[in-house]
Amino acid sequence: MLLRKRRHPLVCKQAVALMTEYLENDLSPRDRERFEQHLAGCPHCTEYLAQMRATIAAAGQVEPDDLDPEALDDLVDLFRRWKQQ
Repeated sequence: MLLRKRRHPLVCKQAVALMTEYLENDLSPRDRERFEQHLAGCPHCTEYLAQMRATIAAAGQVEPDDLDPEALDDLVDLFRRWKQQ
């Protein structure tokens, strides 16, 4: 992992890159502690994390049948382009 060799505090760019791993409980205990230390002193990343959680909660309530066909096609196309990167 990127953070294992570093001993200095995280910067916002690093914290944002780790948000998904944090939310999925995929960080090592050491990296999780460094991430949470960053959050404790950074209102911007704390707000970003809250927005991510709200988005996940809202998206978790949407079923494929809830989307019109065009929106579903757009999402599938976006996912496919993302996977090709």
